[in-house]
Amino acid sequence: MTALPTDPVTSDSDDERWMARALELARKADAANEVPVGAVVVREGRVVGEGFNQPISGCNPIAHAEMLALQEAARCVGNYRLPGCTLYVTLEPCTMCAGALVHSRIDRLVYGATEPKAGAIVSAARVLELDTMNHRIEVAGGVRGQECADLISGFFQRRRAEKRAARGKN
Repeated sequence: MTALPTDPVTSDSDDERWMARALELARKADAANEVPVGAVVVREGRVVGEGFNQPISGCNPIAHAEMLALQEAARCVGNYRLPGCTLYVTLEPCTMCAGALVHSRIDRLVYGATEPKAGAIVSAARVLELDTMNHRIEVAGGVRGQECADLISGFFQRRRAEKRAARGKN
C-alpha cells in the first residue's frame, strides 16, 4: 500500500507535538514498569483518546496503548468508527492493534519507532497492505523515532540488568 498524500491540515509540527504527548504517556507506562508505549487519538486538533501500555498491571493482554486510546476515543466521539482521526503512537503497532485501526476506520497512523520483531505496519508484517483489509489508512513513520526507540531500548536494557542482578543474588 502506498501512503495517501499527507492531509494539508496536518503539519509536521502537529505530528511532533502530538508525538510529544504520546511520549509523555509512554513514560507513564515506563514508570509503571510496563513496556513504554503511549498513544493519542486526535480529531480536529484535539485529543479524543489516549492511553499507555497496561497489560501487565491490568492483567489484560489487549491493554496496549493503541487499544486503550481507541476505546477512549470511541467513548468520547460516541461511535466505534473514528473517521477524521489520527492515531499517534510511539511504537509501530502489532497485528492486533493494526486490525483495530482498520475496524475503527482511523484515517491516519503516525508512529515513532519501528518494531522489527512484531511490527505489523512495515517491519515483521504489512497488515494494512493486505487485500482483505476493507479500509486504507495513511501511514507516517519515524516521527521522533530516535527518541521513541531510545525510550524502549532503555527500558529493555534496564530489565535485562535487573534480571542479571537477580540471578547474581541467588
